Amino acid sequence: MPVIIGIPRSLLFYKYYPLWKTFFEELGAEVTTSGHTTKAVLQEGLKLSVDEACLPVKVAFGHVQALRERVDYIFIPRLVSVSPREYICPKFLGFPDMVRQCVQGLPAIIDTSINMYRREGDMFRQFSEMGAHICKNPLKITAAYRKARSEMARFDSRVEAGMLPEEAFINREGIPGDGPDHRPTVAVVGHPYNIYDSFININLIKRLEESGINIVTADNVPERLVNSYAGTLNKKLFWTLGRRMVGAAYHFTDNPSIRGIIHVASFACGPDSMTGDMIERKVRRKGNLPFLNLILDEHTGEAGIVTRIEAFLDMVNMHGQASGI
Repeated sequence: MPVIIGIPRSLLFYKYYPLWKTFFEELGAEVTTSGHTTKAVLQEGLKLSVDEACLPVKVAFGHVQALRERVDYIFIPRLVSVSPREYICPKFLGFPDMVRQCVQGLPAIIDTSINMYRREGDMFRQFSEMGAHICKNPLKITAAYRKARSEMARFDSRVEAGMLPEEAFINREGIPGDGPDHRPTVAVVGHPYNIYDSFININLIKRLEESGINIVTADNVPERLVNSYAGTLNKKLFWTLGRRMVGAAYHFTDNPSIRGIIHVASFACGPDSMTGDMIERKVRRKGNLPFLNLILDEHTGEAGIVTRIEAFLDMVNMHGQASGI
């Protein structure tokens, strides 16, 4: 019977799930996830986490709890750095320890450190350590790592072609849509766990699509463009996700097809407060491009979000009419 590894559907799940899933499955493990975020998942997370944690971390606790009795291992990597000379949020680094302290009756946790601050090549050694939990054959681990990197590259290509991660998880062809999309386009900028978790953002993307809006996100922007725009800053951003958000947002402000920008952030997130301000200042300098800044926590009400989205879409329509689009 294969080892069952649980991956919480939270935090950087929407960024790296194909990499993790493929790696473990190639080693003979069965991979399961905790399912979509629900009110029950959030309530469990609120019971277990500290008050000072941001909403995505509280939700992540709930996802861990949902997996607790269903798996042999829970995969909670200790994410330090996923890009040379840059860091990830320190809450990700400490999350495995917080889980051990706050969640009772856990199965074994795979919490291998992922740290590519010095060089990207360190990733292979770290995955070898990760794979050793379930396989002692180094050749098999190497083959699984290569297959996982290959699948991750295909996933990234599908996302850069315009897909959202949920579509890219299941679509193997890589080209979304059947032809030109004539709907007005709105860019949604934020951390993956804020913009792709429909419970956290109160169905933001679905609401926009049902209103006749075409969605693009920061992840749809190729890395070369992100780096080009982020490189215009006076000082390098050392948060990987923040750099991607700012670089993509700056690109969107120069793209005439973008009719508005929505920035989605978590309350109590320090980096978000800084990068969000940078993005808003850039948009304001651009002129009359509609901009909406959504700050989310567990107290965010649906009615307030809906009202703000409707007002934003009114601005998008007026901007389009004034521009003759």
